[in-house]
Amino acid sequence: VQLVASGGGLVQAGESLRLSCAAPGLSFSSYTMGWFRQAPGKEREFVAAINWSGGSPYYSDSVKGRFTISRDNAKNTVYLQMNSLKPEDTAVYYCAADFGGAGHWQYWGQGIQVAVSS
Repeated sequence: VQLVASGGGLVQAGESLRLSCAAPGLSFSSYTMGWFRQAPGKEREFVAAINWSGGSPYYSDSVKGRFTISRDNAKNTVYLQMNSLKPEDTAVYYCAADFGGAGHWQYWGQGIQVAVSS
């Protein structure tokens, strides 16, 4: 199973980016999907997740109100809309899949760089 992320890049503070993560080989609607990130010198941290039906999205406090996670089960794709980006959002972002939503992330994407300049 492969998760393929796209949409990263370099933006200025206050701008927006949308990340996508496609999972063509996954029984997608059976998985909670999530996004994590890892900044230089820091541990990987949770960003957002969404359950199989698209309901009950939840976010870390650091991104709540600025980021929105969504999914399209017909396209086997999860998205992360990131608005009002800050330099502290700079990190490598990873998508992940959790079968059944039990908090065990079985599959991970390759990571995609997001850089926000001040």
